Amino acid sequence: MRRLDRSLATTTLAGAAAAVLALGLTAPTAFAADGSSSSAADAGALADVSPYLARTLTGLTGQSTVLVHGTDLAAAADAVRAAGLTKVTSFSKIGVVAARGTKAQIEGVRAQDGVTYVEAGEQPIQFLDATSNTATRGLEAQQTLTGADGSPLTGKGVSVGVIDSGVDPTHPAFREADGSSAVVANLKTLCEPTETLCTVQRVPGVVDTDTLSAGGHGTHVNGIVAGRPTTLADGQEVQGAAKDAKLVSVSTGAALVILGADAALNWVLENHEAPCGAGVPASTCPPIKVTNNSYGPTGGGGFDPQSATVKLQRALADEGVLTVWANGNDGGDGSENLSNPPGQDPTPGVLSVASYFDLDNGTRDGKVSDYSSRGLAGDQSTYPDFSAPGENITSACRPYLPICSTGLDPVNGPGPLDIGTFNTISGTSMAAPHVAGIVAQLFQANPQATPAQIEDALKTTAHKYADGAPYEAGALGTTSVDKGYGLVDVVAAAEAVR
Repeated sequence: MRRLDRSLATTTLAGAAAAVLALGLTAPTAFAADGSSSSAADAGALADVSPYLARTLTGLTGQSTVLVHGTDLAAAADAVRAAGLTKVTSFSKIGVVAARGTKAQIEGVRAQDGVTYVEAGEQPIQFLDATSNTATRGLEAQQTLTGADGSPLTGKGVSVGVIDSGVDPTHPAFREADGSSAVVANLKTLCEPTETLCTVQRVPGVVDTDTLSAGGHGTHVNGIVAGRPTTLADGQEVQGAAKDAKLVSVSTGAALVILGADAALNWVLENHEAPCGAGVPASTCPPIKVTNNSYGPTGGGGFDPQSATVKLQRALADEGVLTVWANGNDGGDGSENLSNPPGQDPTPGVLSVASYFDLDNGTRDGKVSDYSSRGLAGDQSTYPDFSAPGENITSACRPYLPICSTGLDPVNGPGPLDIGTFNTISGTSMAAPHVAGIVAQLFQANPQATPAQIEDALKTTAHKYADGAPYEAGALGTTSVDKGYGLVDVVAAAEAVR
């Protein structure tokens, strides 16, 4: 695979977590790892707010969107009405209502009965930008192992939910033998222009939803998950990690804010069993068993068990769906925690992935990518779970989209009109979907496996490459501040999870 300038290939988010300013607001206190808390009325105090909301509310002159957490959905809805906020949407399974209002209304909702937490809905996020299936032994697994259904271990019978900038479902990387698309459900979160309404809408299967300012990111990520085997014009063979998995794309909408991403996660929570709708057979549109999330704040930050994101991914784990996060592109040396916050969730079935560089030759003894975020040395709760190839990854793109143009290495696809439709990009954004595809393979190996069993299999069988920080004793073997338990090994993990 081709080498490129990593500084052009990785993207980060403009600062999010910041110090709490003097607003008469309290910063989130230290909550239990399970996220348990009391309502404001029970505690005899105002409900806590997220650091980002505490920072930004002081200067609010118009309206803003917040996520109001309640002891249950009814409590949150009642509090929103009592405070005079306008409801935007709700996440019924976790008792959260998104609402819009003024500074005074937002401050007022904190004192309502049953409110446990208030966080910013407009906190900005940004995407954390032939896959290297040799280093992970993914190709070997496809060629030598079978799933519970007796077919090759290719992710067949599993859908992967990709929450990203969108996808071009007509791209040649997703073309099935019968001419249909591997993207079986195409959705878009609509929270614009005033955020007075936020919904997830199905769009026609031929519509390209990957047209945001970060356009191309989602198409590239989807290709890493489950791109179909494709021979490029230069003879290069490329395919995704799980070449027979199906793809469910949920575009995060025109504004890269946490509300849109949470709305997408909530849609998966409510629809993972039948993502194409009632009446569509699982043989055509399998259940979603894993989501990929290649976005987050720059600079890492502390884990917040109170956030809607964490509540959603924990509810997904309870229902058998695993969540994969890119660990971030902030590098570091272990002196501070730069890992993506929601990926630090200790809940079994929530995974955070560092970027591994196979030196462009498929070696299993390569390097931790320089840009890959490190946790805080000595605090294993901040370490990535493991590593997967994320550097110099060739996948689906369109040359006119911003993210694709950063690769500077366009390659023509198989058809005469497929000009520059593949490109090489680096980032933990590319490492995470590699693992999401591998998880699809493991669920095919054992459809009854739990997210916790999948996680344990990946950690206990990871290949211990030597580059980077030394390994130290962890809960399931040895781990490290920069690469976690090591490089994922599909063959060994598939054998362990059966």
